[in-house]
Amino acid sequence: MHQMKKLISIVTVVLLVCGIAACGPAVPQKTDSQDTLTVVTTIFPEYDWVRNLVNGRKGKTEVLGLFESGTDMHSFQPSVEDILTISNCDLFIYVGGESDKWVRDALDEAVNPDMAVVSLLEALGDKAKEEELTEGMEGEAGPDDSEDEAEYDEHVWLSLRNAAFLTDEIAKALAEADSGNAELYRENAEAYRQKLEALDAKYQEAVESAKVKTLLFGDRFPFRYLVDDYGLDYYAAFAGCSAETEASFETIVFLADKVDELSLPAILTIEGTDHRIAETIRDNTASRSQQILVLDSMQSVSAEDMENGATYLSVMERNLEVLKSALE
Repeated sequence: MHQMKKLISIVTVVLLVCGIAACGPAVPQKTDSQDTLTVVTTIFPEYDWVRNLVNGRKGKTEVLGLFESGTDMHSFQPSVEDILTISNCDLFIYVGGESDKWVRDALDEAVNPDMAVVSLLEALGDKAKEEELTEGMEGEAGPDDSEDEAEYDEHVWLSLRNAAFLTDEIAKALAEADSGNAELYRENAEAYRQKLEALDAKYQEAVESAKVKTLLFGDRFPFRYLVDDYGLDYYAAFAGCSAETEASFETIVFLADKVDELSLPAILTIEGTDHRIAETIRDNTASRSQQILVLDSMQSVSAEDMENGATYLSVMERNLEVLKSALE
């Protein structure tokens, strides 16, 4: 009887896996071919970096993103199909913060013993920054919060300098997973780094020539790495990974007063929000004339966005133009 129950359990699992494969997109299966390379990424920047690094590779190459539905990374939960996709890949890349707690279980299910894995936060090491709560921000740290476990800011990709470092690390991981193309990955990483450094120089020039040196967000603030790169100050309604959606009267008044005090020309938000908090801040300033501008944090890029030509560099170039307007 025990053996019969065990057999039924095995059959049930097999049927479940087959049902998923039949009802959804095909789950990539490992083959013996050395020409096939499968990379799975959790966010759009990783996906786009890998596309650049594998450009020109001979043989079948699959670069897959788990983000293509446009779901924000903070609320993403993997499906059974996602877990199967990860378990068979050659290289898995993820951010490694609080939003990726599910990854450990996914890696425990991996069936490819040679899989290479890159965590962006682990790769950055000491360069990773702790999440911070600044003056006036909802949930500002109190005297009893000092002993809490450090939570690191996940939004590492919003620094072009981090991007240059991380693409080098990913190129090394690709070479580990696919040693026959190691030189291609090194060359592509060098070429891509030059593009990142050229855009970084444009950001630096824009900040140095700007009249204003402070950004103010009526929203979550995922741009800590970016402002630190260029020595900018900031104020915001919420921390980058906050789940809060409503700002208190005190926060609104504090931020509106800062807009007036610093004569800021713009109030910033991130993509995908309704901008009500930013508009309320503006309506409580003296002039009520500030622009409401959107900086794209690339946390909810969809397959449709990619079909329309979105790339990491194109988004960061658009962000530069927005930044210039905010710092006039």
